[in-house]
Amino acid sequence: MDPLLGLGVLAFAGAAAAVAGWSEDLESVAGSQSNPNSQVQLAPQMARPHRLFNKAISGEPPSNALMAVIGGSIAYVMIVSGISSLFAVVAGSVIAAVFHAYLSLTAHLGRISGQSRFRQPVYADVIVSCLPAIASYAFLTTLCILIVSLLTTQYLGNPFPFPLVALILGVTVGSVGSSVGDIYYGAERLYQSTEFGSGLNASGSGNIVRYGEAGIRSGHDNSWFCSKFGGPATGLTFAAVVILSSWITLLFNPALGNRYGILATVTGVILILIVFALNRALEKKARRTFGPYREEKTEASE
Repeated sequence: MDPLLGLGVLAFAGAAAAVAGWSEDLESVAGSQSNPNSQVQLAPQMARPHRLFNKAISGEPPSNALMAVIGGSIAYVMIVSGISSLFAVVAGSVIAAVFHAYLSLTAHLGRISGQSRFRQPVYADVIVSCLPAIASYAFLTTLCILIVSLLTTQYLGNPFPFPLVALILGVTVGSVGSSVGDIYYGAERLYQSTEFGSGLNASGSGNIVRYGEAGIRSGHDNSWFCSKFGGPATGLTFAAVVILSSWITLLFNPALGNRYGILATVTGVILILIVFALNRALEKKARRTFGPYREEKTEASE
């Protein structure tokens, strides 16, 4: 492949990955599937009824992996059958989004109805308003993941099958969203008055559902807020993962010989060590600037 064409394909794949990360983060916060979801689940038990769509089918990595592998498998079968690749990835994404919406609805109804003993009602308008947004974000995430998978397998020399690449990218985008985007889900509102690294008193569990832009918080409040911070941060991170990993195989294509495969592996290991060192330096700087970490004092300890 022409190196310039390869760089163009890689840039397009990075752009699609950025959109996938952005939409994945917004889908998770609209459906309350991020790490702070535990606070949402505890809210009714702490006499905090809420109006959040609470699905949490599973963690974000397996949930997005399921969407990606469903869409990727359907698109792969259609492509092998001679159908246009563009139509195949769109059709696969639609089916995956519909299946995801079905699981989201059943999970939400099961979770909320199971908390009826704590006087947590099932709001029909929450379902009607949030479910289309969840399905739309799921469609966009799956579509972009399938586009990246198709580009990397057909043009960038990825030796793995198309559905397997989609599965790996689905796990990756879910992991990135769970680790990067979740800090903008509401934690800064809930913990902004506590010292850096301090814990949360049990009596404060569930307060994350109380404060929104207009009254009690909703999934739309979360999506609006995260579209400015968590979504872009997740998108940039996932795009960086796709570009850096694909750049290695583009420069040292293993298909050209074992020597190139070894160079690609060594380059990947060096890159991981560099990123690890940068993360460690960032953590130490955060400790010096905002730290030290400490345990929150409770009435019992006082």
